[in-house]
Amino acid sequence: MSDICIIGGGYTGLSAALHLAERGYSVLLAEKERVGFGASGRNGGQVGSGQRLDQLTLENRVGEYKARQFWLLAEVAKDLVAHLIDRHRIACCYKPGIVTAAWSDKEAERAREYARHLEARYGYKNTQPLDRKAIFEFTGSGAFAGGFADWGAGHLHPLNFAIGLAKAASSAGARIHESTAIRSIVDQAGSVLIKTRKHQIKCDKAIVACNGYIEELNETIKERVAPINNFIIATEPLGAVGPSVLPSGTAVFDTRFVVSYFRKSHDGRMLFGGGENYRSAFPDDIASLVRKPMAKVFPQLDRVAIDYAWGGKLAITMSRMPCFIRPSDNVISASGYSGHGVAMACLAGRILADSINENSSQFNLFASFETPKFPGGPLFRSSLLALALSWLAIRDRI
Repeated sequence: MSDICIIGGGYTGLSAALHLAERGYSVLLAEKERVGFGASGRNGGQVGSGQRLDQLTLENRVGEYKARQFWLLAEVAKDLVAHLIDRHRIACCYKPGIVTAAWSDKEAERAREYARHLEARYGYKNTQPLDRKAIFEFTGSGAFAGGFADWGAGHLHPLNFAIGLAKAASSAGARIHESTAIRSIVDQAGSVLIKTRKHQIKCDKAIVACNGYIEELNETIKERVAPINNFIIATEPLGAVGPSVLPSGTAVFDTRFVVSYFRKSHDGRMLFGGGENYRSAFPDDIASLVRKPMAKVFPQLDRVAIDYAWGGKLAITMSRMPCFIRPSDNVISASGYSGHGVAMACLAGRILADSINENSSQFNLFASFETPKFPGGPLFRSSLLALALSWLAIRDRI
């Protein structure tokens, strides 16, 4: 018997486990694979500002007051990451700086105007507008027309950060069980019964933190949070060409719908993410798939050897905002960070812990942003999602 059972060993679940254990709860975390196995261990490592939706969009949808609340919580999320790294001495190679890189002059001016909006409306003074010359000096790529640098954001080694969170949660008293697949969650009167293949776990409340790996565990979450596959390559150490690539030391993401994102690793490799698919299977040759967008940005890396290539599932929502939801009285969940999850998932874990501790104001704020169901129902949901996202990917190229 535990006070709380958490399903999922990514940033959300690990953060929730840490914060609940520190408050004296008896916490059991069950992870089907190993901690950090999913998006938390395989992502681009960018600790970005704001929400997945930009502030202009949020202002239009929910009004300036609520948009400001979302902005402030995103700032809290970045601070939380920094606090966790410092307090628990997590060796995850954190470095400041993320560049938003635009492909066209129109997009570049829109990006710079957005940076000015953040300063004027939100008092955010950590941005640096970049014209075509400046973004070349920042990135070493002539592909971009401009954008802006955000020195209040940063990047880190994602798997090491997840492992550090797991160690901190365990030290605080949380029990972490890897290789433990959950088959069902039954919310009973006053408790929750969770079943594995061989065992049953009874707890007062449960947190579902599965993100893109929800599968058949809960239909209420699954119909609102959909998995997509994304891919990353790691080149050999760049050697002599290294100083010409990302000399600013920042991470970068571009302005296309199917985002390319990249940074240099602590050992001098290019880590480049790009391409995605919407089927269960990964492509046969991930390295070749991702080399193409990398070569468009950095022609000088076209013949550099690729030492590693991998894919993984992230989760998106129709709204592009995270899905905070109570599937039943004693079960709560947060997921669907839509590619903006390093900081937000950590904060989500703390928000879930607060809600368990009877402080639900921040949970309710996120839950008030409606997360629509994906159309098509169980039979056609995946096919319709693939069709829609494929069209948006084609639009990037025309």
